[in-house]
Amino acid sequence: MTDGIYGKVALVTGAAQGIGAAVAEALAAAGAYVVATDIVGDGLNETVEVLARKGFDASAQVMDVRDSGAVEATVAAVEARVGPIDILVNVAGILRTGPVVTLTDADWSALFEVNTNGVFRCCRAVARRMVPRGRGVIVTVSSNAGGVARSGLSAYAASKAATTHFMRCLGLELATHGIRCNVVAPGSTDTAMQRAIWTADVGPREIIAGSLATHRLGIPLGRIARPADIADAVLFLASDRAAHITMQDLYVDGGATTRA
Repeated sequence: MTDGIYGKVALVTGAAQGIGAAVAEALAAAGAYVVATDIVGDGLNETVEVLARKGFDASAQVMDVRDSGAVEATVAAVEARVGPIDILVNVAGILRTGPVVTLTDADWSALFEVNTNGVFRCCRAVARRMVPRGRGVIVTVSSNAGGVARSGLSAYAASKAATTHFMRCLGLELATHGIRCNVVAPGSTDTAMQRAIWTADVGPREIIAGSLATHRLGIPLGRIARPADIADAVLFLASDRAAHITMQDLYVDGGATTRA
């Protein structure tokens, strides 16, 4: 079992698929009781059924991170039913692409409502309960796009940059209460979200190679990340092995940004 994970209660958003599902499994395999949340009920139930078949403890809870009332109610219900939330992992996120001149107000608002405001709501609800207990860990899955310019990803990148800096400020505020707050910033990862933007001309091979036309570096390690690669980083930061790490932004992108 991973130090500091066994026996803890972990709340994971965006757990119906991709990175969120991988994070839920990694935490459950390390001995946490995982409450998997998402706006999508069917995929969420599948995640929990997979964990149950492997003998792991988990439950599903439909939650819309865009709804403050729903977030507060879910957190309160989890603490009443399962116990104090020790670990919060924010994974829920959406992607919309396109040049700035064609982005709509709705595109911009939708990205911030989930990727930034949703993280704020979840962190606020959980931190309110962690502070009196004087312990806890919050990890948010952001993106390497939050730290380097990306053509066609302006709104997405801006939402992730805002979230990343919010986590630094949150970590500073909560440090005196013994609560650690960190970010994992993935690069291109083999998920449904990533596959949705692949075209006949741009697929995994082109992403790995990079593109001078779009000012994008390739991936030096020569492969796209697996969701489990990101989950492993989250697991480390949630564990006691990272007991003196807070307010950090860990890039897990195969060197794609050269940490620009």
